[in-house]
Amino acid sequence: MHQRTKIAVAVTLAVSAMSAFAQTATTETSLQRVEVTGSRIRAVDLATAQPIQVMSQEQIQKSGLVTVGDILNTLSSSGSPDFSRGAVLTSNREMGGQFLNMRNLGSERLLVLVDGKRWSQSVDGFTDMSTIPSSMIDRMEILKDGASAIYGSDAIAGVVNIILKKNMEGGQFSGYMGQNKEGDGKTKDWSLSYGVAGDKGSLMFGLSHAEQGVVWARDRALTSFTYGPNHYFDGLGTSPWGRVTPITAAGTSNTSAAAGGFNRMINHTGTYDGVGTSSDSRNPANYHAFSSAKEADLYNSTQDMMFQAPSRLTSIFTKGTLNLPMDMRFTTTAMYAERGSTTQVAGYPLTSTSQVANKVFLDKDSYYNPYGNQVAGAGLGQDVFFARRVIELPRITQNKNRTLHVDAALQGNLNLGPSTWDWSLGYNHSAVSGNTTSSGNIDLVNLKKAVGPSFLGTDGVVHCGTSMTNIVTGCVPFNVLGGPSASTPEALAYINHKGGGTYNSTVNSATADISGEIFKLPAGGLGFAAGIERREVRGSDNPDSLEQLALTTNLAGFSTVGKYTVKEAYAELNVPILKNVFLAQSLGLNLATRYSDYSNFGDTTNSKVSLTWKPINDLLVRGTWAEGFRAPALGDTFGGGSQSFDTYLDICDTAFGRASRDAAVAARCIASGAPANFRQKNQAGGNVGAAGAQTPVAFNTGVGNNSLTPETATTKTAGFVYNPSYVNGLSIAVDYFDIEVKNRVSAIGVAYTLNQCYVSGVQEFCNNFSRDATGQITQLNRGNKNMGSMSTKGIDLELNYRLARNAYGQFAIRSQTTYVDEFNLQSTNESEVLNYAGEYPYYRVKSNVNLDWSLGNWSATLGARYFSPVKTTGWDCDPAAPIECNNPTGQSAGFDGYNKLGSQVYTDLSVGYKTAWNGKIMVGINNILGRKPRSNYDAGSSAAKVDADVPLDRFFWVRYNQSF
Repeated sequence: MHQRTKIAVAVTLAVSAMSAFAQTATTETSLQRVEVTGSRIRAVDLATAQPIQVMSQEQIQKSGLVTVGDILNTLSSSGSPDFSRGAVLTSNREMGGQFLNMRNLGSERLLVLVDGKRWSQSVDGFTDMSTIPSSMIDRMEILKDGASAIYGSDAIAGVVNIILKKNMEGGQFSGYMGQNKEGDGKTKDWSLSYGVAGDKGSLMFGLSHAEQGVVWARDRALTSFTYGPNHYFDGLGTSPWGRVTPITAAGTSNTSAAAGGFNRMINHTGTYDGVGTSSDSRNPANYHAFSSAKEADLYNSTQDMMFQAPSRLTSIFTKGTLNLPMDMRFTTTAMYAERGSTTQVAGYPLTSTSQVANKVFLDKDSYYNPYGNQVAGAGLGQDVFFARRVIELPRITQNKNRTLHVDAALQGNLNLGPSTWDWSLGYNHSAVSGNTTSSGNIDLVNLKKAVGPSFLGTDGVVHCGTSMTNIVTGCVPFNVLGGPSASTPEALAYINHKGGGTYNSTVNSATADISGEIFKLPAGGLGFAAGIERREVRGSDNPDSLEQLALTTNLAGFSTVGKYTVKEAYAELNVPILKNVFLAQSLGLNLATRYSDYSNFGDTTNSKVSLTWKPINDLLVRGTWAEGFRAPALGDTFGGGSQSFDTYLDICDTAFGRASRDAAVAARCIASGAPANFRQKNQAGGNVGAAGAQTPVAFNTGVGNNSLTPETATTKTAGFVYNPSYVNGLSIAVDYFDIEVKNRVSAIGVAYTLNQCYVSGVQEFCNNFSRDATGQITQLNRGNKNMGSMSTKGIDLELNYRLARNAYGQFAIRSQTTYVDEFNLQSTNESEVLNYAGEYPYYRVKSNVNLDWSLGNWSATLGARYFSPVKTTGWDCDPAAPIECNNPTGQSAGFDGYNKLGSQVYTDLSVGYKTAWNGKIMVGINNILGRKPRSNYDAGSSAAKVDADVPLDRFFWVRYNQSF
């Protein structure tokens, strides 16, 4: 309610201040100086030293996509999204949002502006672009260059500046519906906007709502199993039918026959789909020896999972300008958005040691213990270890995110001699807040009671407790070994943990800027801009109290609370050197520098030099050298950390780990508690393969580090823009880019931790994990550190050709292509630099080509999106018998032997018609040729190894716009 009050007050003030607007429109006839993304100096000539791609509102609507994030993620320069719609197992607060991973350098290394002002960020430094209403956008400017000297932190991979409509006269309604050919993924979008403009100013108002529907993994054969139908068995995991073992002295599962152990599962009907009936779980004779090679003893968890998660967004927006005396004007923007998303995955694979610090065993006095006192006889019973997936309680998480943005600025012009100077005083408030609610995880406090002492009462009901006079009030006994057919709604409700958490992040900034011409030089005016900014960033993330104490099966998280302030000053100088001389129609130099003083780590200065040269009127040659930086986010520095089920290969595994081929490492492994024949186990209790597996117990990750320092970057670009005068309407731009990021803020991985301990012998890392009696790692802590580097080099090619209008209409071609020559990663300061270009998701070539046509009231666009061939992990790259591995002896940065997937082309078509009543109808089919999805064992979807961020099948859509 507090957020709603803020936006209501902002809208009311704007409306009240501008209610007296005259309705007389004005006409601007003189050339205006404008500010282009990447520079604070206003100019008439829009040719820039830095590569900028512009996307108009018309192009946005022709794409058939709804949200800003979806649209920008189709850029040829964009990488694989950091937070895929398919990553439904993702537990962070960003889930459901949309983020642009420019050049695969990470969404946190991209600065997002709206009308030149910083947009909101999460605690971990990510900007959700889905909260920006696409209906209010005039255009989007994508700066493919570093710009920290102008804008400060985060502008390493580039800058996205979303330019909103300045004013509007009248109103517009837009409605949209679309869905996949199979009937899922239903998408809806509608918006209503209205504006007035006159001599005294302008005012706009907008309201929009968008929904993206769910896609279930089970609804398509390719996504119905983790590794696809050809390898269905390999993706099966923990069964919903109870498994039981004795307990070792160390409190772990005892499956060793030599040590008196066993590993048994309840007899049941049915197979891996979980449909069936179990035998009486109290009878020890109703159990069989468990086998991880028997599909009836396993379960297909993918059938309960979403392949693409649904989301919805509602936003309200207002923007106003009030013209004041003395060439001044007051501008304000206010926006409030609510985003909701839901994810579902299979029920939790529950074991007695789901939380090592809070173990829960089936009590020897439980009525449902087949080896307990009530079955074996008084005094002969034993507590037992249990394991089974609780499929009756799918894990559902809902994330409700609220974004509030309010900015205000007083702007004006000063005539100082022959020059006009522009000045601005501004205030910017952006706040993100939200809460998550979840169900389907297990309350370990209640579970301990539910599998504790219980008895069959004289009333024929099983009660918690030891007798009718000693009943545990409120407790409901749980037959954990009986499986789904034996559980009751009451017991499930009792152990079901309904948790949640809250989070918020606020950025407040005050700015002062001035720009103009200092004096005239022979080649033109000496442009200058300068400004100061003070910014305060604060935020918190507070998980559920039981989750913080690891008293549920949900990944435990710990509170994050922090803040910092930054004071900044910048200056920019635009120096014209030559003009209208031989081989120099123009030659100019742009210099910029920015000083930033952070309260949490100190200061940094970043500078930039850019050159523009026009040897002839048709050709612009340009280049830039720039320094950049990214300050550690609140979560990096102040993060409380959380649990994670990491996927890794234990270095001590005697079949595939380094211990299998390095005697020194093997000796250290044995000394640390790993047996001589140690094999790492997966979540189903089987031995892992060469790729490792997800740990059966959660590790502690992401703990903040207050010693972190900023990431640093160097960006170099060089290119040209050619507009041949002998070919009207043709423009060709070619730009080389070279970006290097050092001192990366990186999460310390499990592999790095084990390598530092067993290979490098660093005791500090050995102290961060421990093993149980069987050698399995049951506890590990890892956080963040400045280490390693990343860099990328390549070429951007942009071609635009607008043909002369003829009897067949107006044709135009638009094309953007990105070629990546290198994408280098160095995981630590000591490790080898590896080039991943050409390996998924680092495509060597991505290209978008569009053919636009218009004739009278009709228009159409035919588009193609191209992805070059890419190397991926093969299913089995044994050279003697490769399976889905077409180059088993090939070398790559990520693996020995690989499967090279072919190129992909997605073709889209849209057709529009303008009506006589000022409306427009658009219909389209994305992926009109029906390109089928394919298995990709490196893809980031949680449910199946299929890329969730490319089309699944044809997508049909229709949009109607009505102006009034």
